[in-house]
Amino acid sequence: MKTPEKTNVMRVLESRKLPYKAYSYDSGGVAITGLEVAQMLGQQPEQVFKTLVTTGRSGAHYVFVIPVGAGLDLKKAAKAVGEKSLEMLKQKDLLPLTGYVHGGCSPIGMKKAFPTVIDASAAARPSLIFSGGRIGLQVEVSLTDLARVVRYTLAEVTTALIHR
Repeated sequence: MKTPEKTNVMRVLESRKLPYKAYSYDSGGVAITGLEVAQMLGQQPEQVFKTLVTTGRSGAHYVFVIPVGAGLDLKKAAKAVGEKSLEMLKQKDLLPLTGYVHGGCSPIGMKKAFPTVIDASAAARPSLIFSGGRIGLQVEVSLTDLARVVRYTLAEVTTALIHR
């Protein structure tokens, strides 16, 4: 397997001398579901996480990192960040706000550091696999190392896991 082209995510991790593992997959350059990504990587859906961006009633933006087999519970998420309500960021606003496209959004290396919440289920995992900053690339990083590049809190913010 050829070494994937370096992304901003990889450069950030390497600049901090943090270990990570890169996984690449071929989705034809189009975003696929997180469950499909987990399957292509041969990983359990509980190990692979997706990055979602929301907008609060206040107008502030928040990042949520949740297992690919779960949905974001907007009420729990709003409570976790102290907002009255949240809504998902419109897809057309993702690239200008974060620098990432849909299907390639990572909690590492966004244009601006947004308050980030990782689902509490991540605490039971030795590492998380999430987007490496482009479609077709995932990185695996421990929560401890992730804390060295992203300020986050842990909270229960998901709906029940979706069954395959």
